[in-house]
Amino acid sequence: MQSFRTELENPVVEQDIIDLERRIRLFQEGEIHEEKFRSLRLARGVYGQRQQGVQMIRIKLPYGKVSTTQLNRISDVADKYATGNLHITTRQDIQLHFVSLDRTPELWSELEQDKITLREACGNTVRNVTASAEAGIDPNEVFDISPYAQAYFEYFLRNPVCQDMGRKFKIAFSSSESDTAFTFMHDLGFIPKVRVENGKEIRGFKIVLGGGLGSQPHIAEHVTDFMHEDLIIPFGEAVLRIFDRYGERVKRHKARMKYLIQDLGLDPFLKLVEEERLALKNKIVKISREYPAPILSDGKIFSAIPSNPLKYEQWLQSNIYSQRQEGFKAIGLKVQNGDIKTPIARKLVHLVRAIAADDIRLTNTQGIVLRYVREENLAYAFEELDKLGLAEPGFGSVADVTSCPGTDTCNLGISNSTGITRELEKVIVEEYPDLIYNKDITIKISGCINACGQHAMAAIGFHGSSMKVGKLVAPALQVLLGGGPTGDGAGLASDKVIKVPSKRGPQALRVLLEDYQSKCDEGELFNQYYARQGKIYFYDLLNHLGNTDTITPDDFIDWGHTEAYKPEIGVGECASVMIDLVATLLLDSEEKIQKAEESFAADDFPESIYYSYTSFVNTAKALLTGEGTKTNTQAGIIKDFDELFISGGKIDVGVSFTDLVYQINQQEPSREFASYYLEQANIFQQKAAAFRQLQIAE
Repeated sequence: MQSFRTELENPVVEQDIIDLERRIRLFQEGEIHEEKFRSLRLARGVYGQRQQGVQMIRIKLPYGKVSTTQLNRISDVADKYATGNLHITTRQDIQLHFVSLDRTPELWSELEQDKITLREACGNTVRNVTASAEAGIDPNEVFDISPYAQAYFEYFLRNPVCQDMGRKFKIAFSSSESDTAFTFMHDLGFIPKVRVENGKEIRGFKIVLGGGLGSQPHIAEHVTDFMHEDLIIPFGEAVLRIFDRYGERVKRHKARMKYLIQDLGLDPFLKLVEEERLALKNKIVKISREYPAPILSDGKIFSAIPSNPLKYEQWLQSNIYSQRQEGFKAIGLKVQNGDIKTPIARKLVHLVRAIAADDIRLTNTQGIVLRYVREENLAYAFEELDKLGLAEPGFGSVADVTSCPGTDTCNLGISNSTGITRELEKVIVEEYPDLIYNKDITIKISGCINACGQHAMAAIGFHGSSMKVGKLVAPALQVLLGGGPTGDGAGLASDKVIKVPSKRGPQALRVLLEDYQSKCDEGELFNQYYARQGKIYFYDLLNHLGNTDTITPDDFIDWGHTEAYKPEIGVGECASVMIDLVATLLLDSEEKIQKAEESFAADDFPESIYYSYTSFVNTAKALLTGEGTKTNTQAGIIKDFDELFISGGKIDVGVSFTDLVYQINQQEPSREFASYYLEQANIFQQKAAAFRQLQIAE
């Protein structure tokens, strides 16, 4: 691990990787509690797979932007440490699978040589900031949101406010009102707007808050039609501080932002956000509009005659998009299951360098967008992409199905999602070829109810399930209909309609498409047709496919398998010994104080204050855990500690614990307050440690 010290220029990143290696070793030696290690590991992009002893590595690529150099680096790492497959996710990340835990620090170190991070790609953190893949070239955009997404990513990466929240937090920027970033399903969503004041154009954003998918989808709520560009980061920081403090931490199914807003109400939540402004590190954050100009190809024109004229014409109509920059086109690449092998990725790099900008964008539908391709080079681009299997028509159409890895690698997968994806795409291409031009109907599939494949916002969605047939169990698909964006931050969640055996998924799709094509009104979109006919109509339409009286032996075998289905969820890692969780929490509290001291020494007083605050909470949580008291929220911990320890006379801090800790949002983040607050956190931690020692000795 010492080699990291000379290979990496950034000492913060270097220390992060060295720390991961140390924590892995301590965990394997039984000195770190499994839950604590899991939290730390996930915040470094290391996720336990369904298969024991190996990890999934999630690479965080802000708004899906990746350079050719970075794609080559990722390919090299995938070959060296994983299986040579790059999996593009719906959050515009790349995942690698079957990686040894011991090798993750070394893997991360190699990625960082080209400024590629794993940090906060998983876990209870701010996940990858996503955005429209067409940002910067969208003819309908009022300005390029790419620098704003980049600024959000940079501001909150390693920010103490969002390192150990109750649950994950997702942010999206859309390039225009068409909302191709799906802001309506995010915890925090931004849509660009401009105003003209005194003859001057003012930039800002429409903001929506509290969206989410999962088992109970919730459409984000409207906050404001216009917030000045200088205020969006402070607003986001205040939102995160409130979520951190009041969000659920024990009941995972209730720990997302959407539930907190439902519990408090939007207006009371926003009132808490406003009250938090005093304590913010920055009251305004000016985001630079200066953004690196795209590095274009040298302008060489390559002559080519399409070897398959029909396919080429289909490709031109379905995969090519006009840019707002005259003379250039964008190319959408349809990537089945989001999987691309490293030899193909490397050849794609060569092609991009020859004909496009060095600015590849991964999409939130698991595809790839190449930008700044000269119109004269489209025929050549098609021929070269076709050799790589990346020129299939139908990008972003019905035939471009979104899906998560499901039972292939995910612990939570219930039934296969990748095999059924291939089958449904085959049905479209072979039986409904004209639908490769249809961008209205979206098909999305998840391996379970958690919606990594975004099934809960699809016109036609499926999620993995199972169904009992007598004493046996068959793999199944829950069919959902009628979801998707309606524009400008609004959208519809899909309705659960019926469950069918997985092997009947293709027939369910045929029934839906045949019914729609034969009975819809002229110009009527699928979701409009669904709304007109209603959920009961579609239940009746598909009911015969859900009938288990006609079950066949094949229905008990999932896609991609040859043996009968077994309803099981994969096994995660486990520590080999039991560890004192209270001691682990106290140790974590000490580390937070150390972080506070380091931040104070660096004159970063707001960060020091937040680390001190976290130390207060973790110390109190440790002692409450020792008493068997539930610790669902930070606010609850503070309240319960007052009642059980302060009022009970077990520990004396001179004032109520509530008054002591909540000074965090009642003071400006000055040097004087940071010093005082750190001192008090230190004293409190020492008193708590002494109390715990007495408890153990009794």
